[in-house]
Amino acid sequence: MIHPKDILYEDNHIIVVNKRCGDLVQPDRETEEALENDIKAMIKVRDHKPGDVFLGVVHRIDRPVSGAVVFAKTSKALTRLNEMIRSGEIHKTYWAIVEARPAQEEGSLTHYIVRDGRTNRSRAYDKPKADGKKAMLNYRVLGCSTRYTLVEVELLTGRHHQIRAQLSKIGCPIKGDLKYGAKRSNPDGGISLHSRRVEFIHPVRKEQVSITAPAPKDNLWEFFESM
Repeated sequence: MIHPKDILYEDNHIIVVNKRCGDLVQPDRETEEALENDIKAMIKVRDHKPGDVFLGVVHRIDRPVSGAVVFAKTSKALTRLNEMIRSGEIHKTYWAIVEARPAQEEGSLTHYIVRDGRTNRSRAYDKPKADGKKAMLNYRVLGCSTRYTLVEVELLTGRHHQIRAQLSKIGCPIKGDLKYGAKRSNPDGGISLHSRRVEFIHPVRKEQVSITAPAPKDNLWEFFESM
């Protein structure tokens, strides 16, 4: 069940939640346990809603990833936010703890992502592929520990496993991400990728909204967050 402290922002139209790694954003064929249903149940009890609670998923992040996820509480907000996602008006920034320091302290990455549905894995290529989708991001190094590097990523496109595949392609797999070349798993089964910040113009009030999600509570994340 969702805890009130996990709610990063809420008004009549939008709710933004700090997802824990391991949680599904939406139910799948295997389970109904997901953040979407938890939020609906919480709102129904908290606000004494007699009927069904409306909640629209604006975007998703992978199950092993943590951080800010935006949901719409009204159909008007959902329609407008979906349009903003398509037009690139919702800006998403991620933090990634990687196993190697990038060769450049900051830069832009452009690859062509090909998704393999059988393995639920994406591969990044340097040159266009017939079935590849162009993937772009900006990154910069924020800090280092003795073994790991914190990289901030500005996501410019939204491809399947994009950040994971592109960072792996340049020799910097995300800590815990065995699927993309990490040396070992994380104790919680997640990966050290966090949806740190979402920024957009409010779909109803037309005000700038900027929401930052605190990093997960573990020693390495806390070390980097305190830098």
